Amino acid sequence: MTTTARILVTPRSLTAEPHPDVERLRDGGFDIVYSRPGATPTEDELLELVPDCVGWLAGVEPVTPRVVEAAGNLRVISRNGVGVDNLPVDMLAKKGVKIMIAEGANALGVAELTIGLVFSALRSIPRADAGIKAGDWPRMRGMEIRGRTVGIIGCGAIGREVARMVVALGARVIAHDPARPNLDLPSSAFEYADVDDLMGEAEVLSLHCPLPKDGSSLLDRKRLHSARPGLVLVNTARARLVDEDALIEALDAGQVGCYATDVFEPEPPVSLRLAGHERVIATSHIGGFTAESVDRATRIAADNLLSALRG
Repeated sequence: MTTTARILVTPRSLTAEPHPDVERLRDGGFDIVYSRPGATPTEDELLELVPDCVGWLAGVEPVTPRVVEAAGNLRVISRNGVGVDNLPVDMLAKKGVKIMIAEGANALGVAELTIGLVFSALRSIPRADAGIKAGDWPRMRGMEIRGRTVGIIGCGAIGREVARMVVALGARVIAHDPARPNLDLPSSAFEYADVDDLMGEAEVLSLHCPLPKDGSSLLDRKRLHSARPGLVLVNTARARLVDEDALIEALDAGQVGCYATDVFEPEPPVSLRLAGHERVIATSHIGGFTAESVDRATRIAADNLLSALRG
């Protein structure tokens, strides 16, 4: 391996402040190329940076076919997370570029944020804070999580952590996952159901699943209007899982009482039509942005790169 082999690093959490597990790639004989510090790289920036790189430690930035075409030497893309929605997977496969993920690295961080968003919604914490800072004394009657029915769609590494936390808090979980993994939770507090049956029962609904294969929204107008009135909907997975126009209609009508989300399309949102809605609690894609999650994900992603590039 020559010292001219280059690895591109683009996740915002790693370009803002170089991480020891990224820098140790230099010990393996690689040069490290960083995109703009703390910013999501544009297509033009990627077109400039990627051509000579054999490896890419990638974040959530969109990777277009033009970028893939320009990446003539690329052998592997290693994500510091689990989602690959931002990658043209089929095109990369045809070019022989391996895709690797940091399985489970950010699960606990995202699950804990999910629980934080649930409590923020049930107790109107952001509205109370904003009101007091504006000189008012708002007192909104809240709801307790114990005894409530919580729907969870997707029981992978994140969803199962959320399910276990929710059951420990005294709520009942109805979940949907095609694989129906065994989560070792008591049947009195946990069961699987179809999405449409779940929609009619859940008082709180949390999304932890990939997009449907056809790229459509999982929660469309029909499903949102079939929900229990006042539903608390939490999305720390993917913005496009929920039809935005239908969601705004449901928020305006009170069918969805609160939408608490960590994900937008695009990021940051160009319009505040959804993010600025009075029934929306918004965070800036910080689910996996904890010291512990970043360390785990970076270590796994760097190890994956070394494994793939060393053959």
